[in-house]
Amino acid sequence: MSPHIFQSVSELHNALGLPKPVHPLVSLSNYQDIRADTTELARGMMTNLYKISYKKHFTGKVRYGQQYYDFDEGGLCFVTPNQLISEARPQGDYDGFTLMIHPDFIRHYPLGKTIRNYGFFSYASNEALHLSEKEKETIIGVFRSIGDELSMPIDQFSQDVIVSQIELLLTYSNRFYNRQFFTRKAANHDILTKLEALLSDYFDSQQPLIAGLPTVQYISGQLNVSPHYLSDMLRVLTGQNTQQHIHTKLIEKAKELLSSGNLTTAEVAYQLGFEHPQSFNKLFKRKTNVSPIEFRQSFT
Repeated sequence: MSPHIFQSVSELHNALGLPKPVHPLVSLSNYQDIRADTTELARGMMTNLYKISYKKHFTGKVRYGQQYYDFDEGGLCFVTPNQLISEARPQGDYDGFTLMIHPDFIRHYPLGKTIRNYGFFSYASNEALHLSEKEKETIIGVFRSIGDELSMPIDQFSQDVIVSQIELLLTYSNRFYNRQFFTRKAANHDILTKLEALLSDYFDSQQPLIAGLPTVQYISGQLNVSPHYLSDMLRVLTGQNTQQHIHTKLIEKAKELLSSGNLTTAEVAYQLGFEHPQSFNKLFKRKTNVSPIEFRQSFT
């Protein structure tokens, strides 16, 4: 079944049984105000909107891709335009806010470009932001400020104020996500341990010869997290993103093969998954400041 597609804030409001939005390009609504039967929408919908939602007392499960996220304790999640959202079962009683932003609303502001830099818009739903009580108060306070501004008559400053409040909401979200990477350290270190084992097993096997170099998408898929979430988490915990971890493990394996085997540097490159030895030579020198041949000669 094809997903329901909505191109405007007004279309989505109408489908949800919400009042007509006071602004055609941005709206803030409370889930308790939804009056329409959303059973059909729950099977799949896409919008041309950015969507930032805080849900509490929610007993349903939201699906993103192949995963489900349980919002029983509430959370903050982010949706980009044209992202498919569906629900595993009819929603129970829950409340919270959802902020809908048409790209045209921020297009002529710096946020129109910088919003792409907030990696959590590419996180999976099971990676939603869990908030402490104090953080909930902060986030809800920003939502209410946006709601207060939307309830006022529109003037020449309205859009500037709302865009500034959206930026504040995203900045707080960025801060709280970075906090979450630390407070959920045990779970994240489990992922880090699995990452190290996964890379070791990959380069110790024939996989590079068969499939080539491991990609960030492949690694994140094996660890059941989204690519952006994994890189952001690793950057906070280790200072390196996923691609840098792959390169670190690759160079370790390359040094092992160059120092202890009889393979030529070209054969080492192919065994590690490179299509062209020149690419391997370039990466090795960039990471070690010596060429593979110079590294090998240091052992003779």
